Amino acid sequence: MISQVLNLVSLFIISIISHLGYFGVGLAMAIESALIPLPSEIIMPFSGYLVFTGKFNLIFVSIAGALGNLVGSLAAYALGYWGHERIVRRLVRKVGKFILFTESDLDSSEKYFNKYGSWIVLGSRVMPAIRTYISLPAGIARYPIVKFSILTFMGSLIWSFILAYIGFLLGENWDILGPYFHKFDFVIVILGILLVGYYIYHKLKRADV
Repeated sequence: MISQVLNLVSLFIISIISHLGYFGVGLAMAIESALIPLPSEIIMPFSGYLVFTGKFNLIFVSIAGALGNLVGSLAAYALGYWGHERIVRRLVRKVGKFILFTESDLDSSEKYFNKYGSWIVLGSRVMPAIRTYISLPAGIARYPIVKFSILTFMGSLIWSFILAYIGFLLGENWDILGPYFHKFDFVIVILGILLVGYYIYHKLKRADV
């Protein structure tokens, strides 16, 4: 089932890039960064393969990918920024007590993001899975948009170049990269579950004190 979905996604990506060129690369990466899990591990290696064939230029492909990432990330950032009070905080007020997450916790997480946000934003751009969703908490925390844009573009440029270059090196075998990254996605999900479990344990322990 998963392999069939990945095949359909791959065909969709290949079609966009084949028909729209560099703009297609940027569009696909914008979708990937706008909270829609369209894997960059397919987008950029395929683009790198087209560099291998001589259709694309490696630098231009990397820039197109980074610009697309920036556009999609700004859309997700805006959702977090403008929906902070209307959606996020209201949701925390209503259901936070059921998941052991209070408004005080939300305020603390925002302060933490503003303190270490530069490293979080930049580092997340070169991490599978996390990079797709990091813009939303950045917007919620009202992280400075100029710094966010610069760091997002820099990190995305590095990520786009690395994946495109790997696709260039692999040539016709560019598509073998995806499954390895999806295994890494699984590891990230497991780590996330463990962190949530630790958080709940910590909250319950504090409540007992």
